[in-house]
Amino acid sequence: MPEFASRDPRAPDFWDERFERGFTPWDLGGVPAALHDFVKASEGPRTVLIPGCGTAYELIYLNDAGWDALAIDFSPAAVSRARQLAGQWAPRVLEADFFAWEPQRPLDLIYERAFLCAMPPSLWPQLAARWAALLVPGGLLAGFFFFGESPKGPPFGIARTALEALLSPHFELVDEAAVADSLPVFEGTERWMVWRRR
Repeated sequence: MPEFASRDPRAPDFWDERFERGFTPWDLGGVPAALHDFVKASEGPRTVLIPGCGTAYELIYLNDAGWDALAIDFSPAAVSRARQLAGQWAPRVLEADFFAWEPQRPLDLIYERAFLCAMPPSLWPQLAARWAALLVPGGLLAGFFFFGESPKGPPFGIARTALEALLSPHFELVDEAAVADSLPVFEGTERWMVWRRR
């Protein structure tokens, strides 16, 4: 692994340095199969937020599918890269802090992809509460959850019981599945999960 000056994943500089140097082992380079399956099985389009969007391949896919998707990241380098890739959807990539950003319309889906595991565990309760606050009742938190013990992350793994304790005050689990196309950094340790806002 390359040497980096920034060691604090709570700071945009940490992520800027990794995007600028092309060290992004969490980047699939496309849209995961589970998201394709989820969209195909959905009854209709949703209003979606993709927090910590990185290169935002999913933004393009969701908007092309007729969904109303918006992506945010607090790393200027990530936002720049996502906008380059997003084509006509580039205006839907915003540089913003997830904990301060306010939606202009109600959200009925938040897409989770390596956002929880990018954050130190001390921030997880604040993150879970924010997810819940942004979603309408009955809205969905859907995506990939990384299980394991990795205190020197990111990625920071979470135990299954800890995830349930974190989310159950606000959400109920309504679906889950194994992940067939995991990246090496997540292989064998992640699950696709859909949680409904209480």
